[in-house]
Amino acid sequence: MQSLRYAVIGAGALGRHHARIAAGIEGVELVAVAEPNAEQGQAVASDNNSRWVADYHDILDSIDAASIVVPTSMHRHIAEECIERGIAVLVEKPLAGHVDDGRAIVDAARQQGITLQVGHIERFNPAFQEAAARVHDPKYLRVERFSPYAFRSMDISVVHDLMIHDLDLVLTLTASPVTHVDAFGICLLGGHADAVQARLKFANGCVADLSANRVNPEFRRRIQAWSAEGCVTADLHNREVTHYRPSDKLLNGASPHAIAQLPGTNIPQLKEAVFGEYIETDQPQIEDCDQLTAEIGHFVGCIRSGTQPLVDGPAGLAALDVADRVLACVDAHSWNGNAVGPTGPHVDQTRSTRRAA
Repeated sequence: MQSLRYAVIGAGALGRHHARIAAGIEGVELVAVAEPNAEQGQAVASDNNSRWVADYHDILDSIDAASIVVPTSMHRHIAEECIERGIAVLVEKPLAGHVDDGRAIVDAARQQGITLQVGHIERFNPAFQEAAARVHDPKYLRVERFSPYAFRSMDISVVHDLMIHDLDLVLTLTASPVTHVDAFGICLLGGHADAVQARLKFANGCVADLSANRVNPEFRRRIQAWSAEGCVTADLHNREVTHYRPSDKLLNGASPHAIAQLPGTNIPQLKEAVFGEYIETDQPQIEDCDQLTAEIGHFVGCIRSGTQPLVDGPAGLAALDVADRVLACVDAHSWNGNAVGPTGPHVDQTRSTRRAA
């Protein structure tokens, strides 16, 4: 089997892991690491027995595939250049900074017949995969994604930085168009919204509440789904899944509510019977896996087999479209009667003034 010639464009906090993983995949040759910061790029290339180039243009004629791990504002330009050269691309999330740029990337890949995968890594989280297998036709979703401030991705808001992961997940679970978006946000440490609350309504009637905060003391990544099969809670950070579902006894007509109305009923005993006798609790064992390794391995497999990636261009574009709609609501939210976008101690006053004008 001929080696797949691979490059990583961008050797920052995440790019260095792309390089490490790509270099370790059988049948993949990490041709180069492209990074304008010489010290950073040389270190990552050296650690992975590859070569460093400052300008990615120098390697476009010598690679078959690339991970694009650069600031979001550069995604479209670099992705389009790679696609024009016939290079398969794994573009880190978000697909682009704006839905129009994302659509241009997707259209280019479709026209050229090039493999395009978007780096929505949570799709490869075994806890989400286990939860998704248990959720059918959800009626309500509640999602939280909190993290300490990372001092990266500061050129975008928390919506494109963190919430977009969960937008992709809820779109996957609902499989229904979004009909209504409402959101507001606050700016705590920089020039973009750092905490955003959003509510989505879907054509099938499902409602999803999403909270994202990148100025939090600790990590929290949790999704809860309510459906006819019960309630599934997935802790995506600790990889734990709990499924509460009605027991056969409850489904066959037994009513603890009716029993509670009977004279002489032992209420404390009935309370203890709710979870176990009427509601079953299942906590499946979640397999151990490295999500990024699974994601990049999947990308390589799709290139070799010619199959469509799990998170293809249209999926990345759908999440980006809803993200842009959330941001539009954040900008239009009325604080004290004025639609000036996110508020807070360090909101970008230039952006706020421009919106108010």
